[in-house]
Amino acid sequence: GPFYPKGLARRDWLTFYAREFDTVEVNASYYRIPPPRTAVSMVERTPPGFTFVVKAHQSMTHTHDAGPGEYAAFADWLAPFSEAGKLDGVLLQFPQGFHNTGDNRARLARLAEHLAGHPLWVEFRHDSWNVEPVYGFLQRLGLGFCAVDEPELPGLFPRVCRATTDRAYVRFHGRNADTWWGGGHERYDWTYTADELGEWLDGIRQLTSTASTTHVFFNNCYMGRAVKGARLLRKLLGLPGPPELDLGV
Repeated sequence: GPFYPKGLARRDWLTFYAREFDTVEVNASYYRIPPPRTAVSMVERTPPGFTFVVKAHQSMTHTHDAGPGEYAAFADWLAPFSEAGKLDGVLLQFPQGFHNTGDNRARLARLAEHLAGHPLWVEFRHDSWNVEPVYGFLQRLGLGFCAVDEPELPGLFPRVCRATTDRAYVRFHGRNADTWWGGGHERYDWTYTADELGEWLDGIRQLTSTASTTHVFFNNCYMGRAVKGARLLRKLLGLPGPPELDLGV
């Protein structure tokens, strides 16, 4: 409805998406590690130059019980993307309950070892990680920092625009403070305004001036809000949209 034409088969959604955007963040692998054939299909349905960022499985970032089997399956899932030159990296998204402690820093170091060989970004949800030594810690491990835009609520990570490797990453979650703790899709029911996105323009331009790659993703996916936000940000940054489509904002 809001983005994909009504009647378009789900198998054709990725191809349609790739007409407008040149990268996608794969969320499905957080819930279940797909088989490699799924990655092969995704590679085949996207044009040259299209890239994927893949979210790490929840056993690695939430339950902390990933073993050799999970890491092997995850490596197999990444392989087709990597072999096609379409893998841009892996996102490690941690929950708000993941605080800045010695044990958790050790978990991060182990994850960096297990997933070595791929660009990695870390997204923190708890504000205890927003201290200067953490950014140096990420740099030493070769872990990228994922900047976030989310509601200004006690304990949540604030809006900090910076990078700890030569590959920058920003995620927009929306600012719906009323529904944030309720979970579900309503958490991401937020439409960004030009003024709200404007707060990030200087920071994103600074990132792109120094980083080899800067990813900006919108996760406020409720009713296609993410697409609207991405189109508006592209316009505010003065970036061209796909010439063959009249998409508006």
